[in-house]
Amino acid sequence: MRAAPAPARATRAPWSPGLEAEGWDRRRELLDGEAAAIMAIGPVSLRRNRATGVPRRTARQWDAISRLVVPLDAVRAVLHHGDDPKFRRAGAQAAAVVLQHCADAGQSYWAWSSWDWARLAGAGSGEFLAARSLPTERAVRPFLVALAYLLGGFTDFQHLGMFNRLHLAQLVFGSEAADAAMSEAAAVLDRWGYRSQARDAGRQLPGVLAQALLINGSPRLADLSTEAFARLRGHPAAAGRQHQTTLFALQKAAADLGYCQPPVRPGRNQMPVIEGADPAWAQWVEQWHATSALTPRVRAIIRTIMAKAGRWLAAEHPQITEPGQWTRQTCAAWVAAVDRMSVGDYVQRTDALGGRAGKPVSPRTKAHQLMATRVFFRDCQEWEWIPRRFDPVRALGVPRSVSALIGTDPRVIADDVWAKLLHAGLNIEAGDLPGTSAGSYYPVELIRALTLTWLFSGLRSDEIVRLRTGCIRWQHDGMPVPADSREILAGEAVCLLDVPVHKTGTAFTKPVDPIVGQAIETWQALRPAQPPRTDRKTGEQASLLFSVRAHPVARAYINRTIIPALCAKAGVPAADVRGNITSHRARSTIASQLYNAKEPMTLFELQAWLGHRTPTSTQHYAKITPNTLTRAYTEAGYFARNIRTIEVLIDRDAVTSGAAAAGQPWQHYDLGHGYCTYNFFEQCPHRMACARCDFYLPKDSGKAQLLEAKDNLQRMLVSIPLTVDERAAVEDGQTALDTLLTRLAGVATPAGTTPRETDPPPGATSLPIAAITHPRHG
Repeated sequence: MRAAPAPARATRAPWSPGLEAEGWDRRRELLDGEAAAIMAIGPVSLRRNRATGVPRRTARQWDAISRLVVPLDAVRAVLHHGDDPKFRRAGAQAAAVVLQHCADAGQSYWAWSSWDWARLAGAGSGEFLAARSLPTERAVRPFLVALAYLLGGFTDFQHLGMFNRLHLAQLVFGSEAADAAMSEAAAVLDRWGYRSQARDAGRQLPGVLAQALLINGSPRLADLSTEAFARLRGHPAAAGRQHQTTLFALQKAAADLGYCQPPVRPGRNQMPVIEGADPAWAQWVEQWHATSALTPRVRAIIRTIMAKAGRWLAAEHPQITEPGQWTRQTCAAWVAAVDRMSVGDYVQRTDALGGRAGKPVSPRTKAHQLMATRVFFRDCQEWEWIPRRFDPVRALGVPRSVSALIGTDPRVIADDVWAKLLHAGLNIEAGDLPGTSAGSYYPVELIRALTLTWLFSGLRSDEIVRLRTGCIRWQHDGMPVPADSREILAGEAVCLLDVPVHKTGTAFTKPVDPIVGQAIETWQALRPAQPPRTDRKTGEQASLLFSVRAHPVARAYINRTIIPALCAKAGVPAADVRGNITSHRARSTIASQLYNAKEPMTLFELQAWLGHRTPTSTQHYAKITPNTLTRAYTEAGYFARNIRTIEVLIDRDAVTSGAAAAGQPWQHYDLGHGYCTYNFFEQCPHRMACARCDFYLPKDSGKAQLLEAKDNLQRMLVSIPLTVDERAAVEDGQTALDTLLTRLAGVATPAGTTPRETDPPPGATSLPIAAITHPRHG
C-alpha cells in the first residue's frame, strides 16, 4: 500500500485560499483563464499528469491551473492503493476527468453540487465509460468517487447505482483499517448465525458497513454511536429494506461490543394517535394505557376499543368527554350500540378490513368489547380517578341474548387434511419454504424443529417461540436418562417438554412424542451462541431456543410461512369451511384427537397436558367426534335398554281357516316356560311376571306340544317397550322382580282375575321372559 496510514477521520481538501471572499466576476475571470489553459493542455496531456512524488509540469499552462491541480494531487497522495501502475494511471485519469469537467462546466470543482459529482460519475460504470471521449479503464470510476468524497464531501451514493463500496472505503481509509472494522463486526454476526461475508446475503454486510463508515467519516467501528446510526438510517443512501435490515444487524453487533444502544425495531413501539374522539377522552385512554399493568398486547387491544368508544361518544353523546361522566344510562346505550355494531363502525382505519366491512360483529367480539370496557372503568374506579357511580360488572355485562350465542366450538382440522400436513411436516426441506437464491432466512434444522413442535406439541405459537434451550428432558421408568443413551431404546424413553409461563398459567412439563425431542436437540446442537433476550411475558433474561441472528423467531412465522408451505407441499388448501388454517387450530385438533383416541385421555388429563387452569378452558379445545359419540351411544344400549324382543308363533292354519275370526288363538308369545295367547300382550301389566291366567298355555301341556308340532307355524320377533319397573326387573335381578310381583298382586289379568285369585304356586318368582331373543345384526 502507498501513502501514510489513514487518519482516525477522513480529511477533505480545503478550497483555494481567499477564493470564498472573491466576487463572482473575479471567479469567473479566473475560471476563463483556467478553462483556456485546460483546453490548451488537452485531454491526452491531462492524463499524463503523473502523481509520483513531485509531478513534472513544464508547460506554462500548468501554472495557470495550479490552484485546481494542487488539491487534486494532495488527495491522490493520501489514497490507499497498491503499487501497480494501473492504479497510478487510474488516479491520473480521474484527476484529468475532474479538470476537463471544470473547463466544460466553467466552474471549479469546489463549487460543484452533489448532483454535479453524481452526473460526472454516472449512474453506472457503463454510463461513465460511454461519456468519456478517450478510452478509459474501469478502475478510474472508483478513484473519481474517492476524489468526490474527499474534495466535495460527496456521500449521495444512491445516485451511483451498484458499485463496490468496500473498495471505496479501502481507497479512502486503507485496507487495514476498513478490514479491521469489517472483521470486528463479522465476528459478532457470524457467532450469532449470520452468513459469512463470502456467502449469499452476507455480501450485504461489507457494502453497508463500508458506506456507514464513509458517511460517518471514520474507519473505526467504535465511532458508530447511537446518534450516528440514527443519521445513517435517515440518509438517502441507506434507503431500501435490505439495506435497513443489514444496518439493523450492524447496530446490534455494535451494541454488543458496547459502542451504542441496541436498535429499536421500527414500528413495534409506536401506536397511532387516537383520532375522531374528544381530546379529553383520548387523554384519559392514554393515561390508562400508561398506568395499566396488563401485557402490552392486551393493553393495546383495550386502548383500541376505548378509542372506538370515544368516537361513538363524539357521534352520539358529544357532551360526555370523560369517564367520570358515564352513568348507568350511558352504559346501557353503549351495550346497545355494541350489540348493533357492524365491522368498520367507529374505527380509525379501514384499509385492513377487506370484504368484512359492513358485516355484523360476531357475538364473541361483542363480549370482548364489553369486557374491555369493564376493565377500563373498573380500573378507573379502583384507582380513584372517577367516582363509583355504577358497577361495571352489572352495568356493562354481556346481554343474555349475546352470551347464549357463545359456546365451545373448537375449529378442528379434518383428519385427512391433518394427516397430510403431518406427512408434509415430517418431510419438510429447505426448498419447500419461500426464500431467495441464497435459500430460506432460517437454517433448515430450526425450521424442522419448529414445524414438528407445532405439529405434535399442541402449544400456542407464543409458547413455541419462547421455549428455552434445554427444554427437552428424557426419562425411563421415572428416572432421567441422557438423550444419547445407548442403553435405552428411543421407543422406551419418555420425552418431556418444559413449557414456559404462558397465557393462563405458570410453567409446566408435558410429555411429547420423541420425534419432537430429537428435532429440537438436533437444532440445539447447531444453534449459534445467542445473547440472552428479555422474555416479553416474564421480563427475565432467557436463552430462547428458536433464536438466530440475535433475534427470536417471530410469533407470526408459523402462520405466515410454515403453514402455507406445508399446505402447498401437502396439496391441501390453506383454508377450509372453518376458516384459515392457523397455528392455534392445531391445538384444538391435537386435543380433540387425544380426547377421541381408542384409549382416550380424560378431560382432567387433557387439561393438565394443555396447561389449562380449569376444565372449562379445555372444553373450548376438545371436541367429541361423531364416531366417538356414536360408539358411546351404541355401547350405552339406550334402545335395547328400553325395548325387549320376544318371539311370537303365528298359527297360519287358524288365520286361513277363519278360526282366528271366531276367537280361536292364532298368535302365541313365547315366555320360555309357556305361551301367552293374549292378542294384546304388549298391553298386559303382567307380561314380565306372568300371573298364569286363562290365556297362559304351559309348554308341558299336550296342547302346547301339538302347537309346536305344526308345520305351518311362522316365527316372528316383536319389540316390547318396557316400563321403568319392568326395566329394573330385567337389569337389577330378583329384588326388583319381587317388588314388581308385589305391586301387581292386586292388578287384574286379561282374564279378569288377579294374581291373588289365581293363587300362583310358591316359588313362582323366576322371570317368565327369560328366553327373550334379540335380533341379529348383519
